[in-house]
Amino acid sequence: MPGEVPARRTAWALRALVALAVAVSAVVHLYLVLAQDYGGGDGNWLFYAFWAQGVGGVLLAALLLVWRSALPLLGAVAFGAGTLGGFLLAVYLPDGLLGVQSRWFGWPEWVSAITEAIAIVGGVAALAAERGRTRVTG
Repeated sequence: MPGEVPARRTAWALRALVALAVAVSAVVHLYLVLAQDYGGGDGNWLFYAFWAQGVGGVLLAALLLVWRSALPLLGAVAFGAGTLGGFLLAVYLPDGLLGVQSRWFGWPEWVSAITEAIAIVGGVAALAAERGRTRVTG
């Protein structure tokens, strides 16, 4: 089919963009835990949540590139929505998220928010592109 190669390239480019966005968000979370001692140190739930975001994000980014299933894309959308949603709750709820308050300040917050939004929008777009590419028309 004449339109199949551009559609495949578009789907792959979107998948690669989503993998990059998830990886950057993951690295920012690891940076905050390792270099900035963010999360209150060992024993605090936020410390473990940031570790999970960091390690899980790196693994998810790898899966996005090597496993051509829709599941990693769905995981990327959930990763972005969960992480960005948690941050927004911590910023805008009066008592924060489970007692943790945050604010829009500094490059880590902005980089994370932007990459997580890219993971959400890009993940949905990649799912649509891959679904359109595999659709059989009769």
